[in-house]
Amino acid sequence: MLSVPHARQIAFPAAIAGFIATLIGYASSAAIIYQAAAAAGVSADEIGGWFTALGLAMGISSLGFSLWYRQPILTAWSTPGAAMLATSLDGVTLSQTVGIFIFTNLLIVLCGITGLFARLMKVIPQAITAAMLAGILLRFGLQAFGALPTALLLCGIMCVSWLLARRLLPRYAIIITLLAGLLVTLARGDLHLAQPLLTLRWPSFTMPSFSLSALLGTGLPFFLVTMASQNAPGIATLQAHGYNAPVSPLIGWSGMIALLLSPFGGFSVCLAAITAAICMGEEVHPDRTKRWLASACAGIFYLLAGLFGGAVGLLLTALPMALIHILAGLALLNTLTSSIQRALHQEETRDAAMVTFLVTASGISLAGTGAPFWGLLTGMLVWLILSAHRLR
Repeated sequence: MLSVPHARQIAFPAAIAGFIATLIGYASSAAIIYQAAAAAGVSADEIGGWFTALGLAMGISSLGFSLWYRQPILTAWSTPGAAMLATSLDGVTLSQTVGIFIFTNLLIVLCGITGLFARLMKVIPQAITAAMLAGILLRFGLQAFGALPTALLLCGIMCVSWLLARRLLPRYAIIITLLAGLLVTLARGDLHLAQPLLTLRWPSFTMPSFSLSALLGTGLPFFLVTMASQNAPGIATLQAHGYNAPVSPLIGWSGMIALLLSPFGGFSVCLAAITAAICMGEEVHPDRTKRWLASACAGIFYLLAGLFGGAVGLLLTALPMALIHILAGLALLNTLTSSIQRALHQEETRDAAMVTFLVTASGISLAGTGAPFWGLLTGMLVWLILSAHRLR
């Protein structure tokens, strides 16, 4: 039986790792989720309810998976998926957006039940899905610097803070950038809170509706982005650290939790990669069979953050939009870079990937269907035509 001092020595590093993982999860993507919710037509009051639903979903799933499998399994929302939603929901109603959530999460559940995940990701070349994601994220990168003429001081200080942090403390770069932006905002008196921060916002139910064009144009690309850019790296991170977690049950149960919470704003529950890696390092515990304590602690912190999701929503609505744009752009910079690298890595898929990237980034909408779908479709057609001799 562990003595109390020894138990504290084990629990403290795990708790710190869990707290850092949760903090980075919120700091790196809360602004992106805010933009996605705003694009869906969610009111300022209801955005807090979305954060409550997401926090509770991450807390329940992370804590449950960690306790059940005794492995550092951490969940997260799909940040690339949220970025895609923020750029693809023009003309889509809130009820249709919820219908997209249900459709996407139902596909994920089916992948978990049938074990089709691995086979599905082999049908579409990774270069094309990476190019589609890069085209989606390009707008965030442009928005990050588009605010420079109107908010030069704020953007300049945030960029310099990010650059110095990337050089000295890369793990905490986004947190430091956020703190710098908050300090400038407070110093200039640009933080406008309409209500006290400690305000509870419970999720509200939205009746879904289903539009074929919205499901094809946004739902299908959202599903592919979530699986390729979130769940696949999450599984790879576990395996790289020597954990053989059952893939299909994890995919199925995470999709089921998201499916149940879809009408309340819980748009996705995925396997985390970057934040999960924080819970898997040797600094958590020298014995890797004990590192699940860190992800369990992160689950508890997510539950606490979920209870005060209204505070997160209110804070984001009170901040200048320039801060939101530059924070989101810098947070997604690594993802954008790696997506472009993966898209152009192989010569045989380079042309198809570039077509996918350009069509997706163009933002076109044809027959009520968004650019990600057309980018994916045209990229696949180009790839099939150019690789016909190899397929034969």
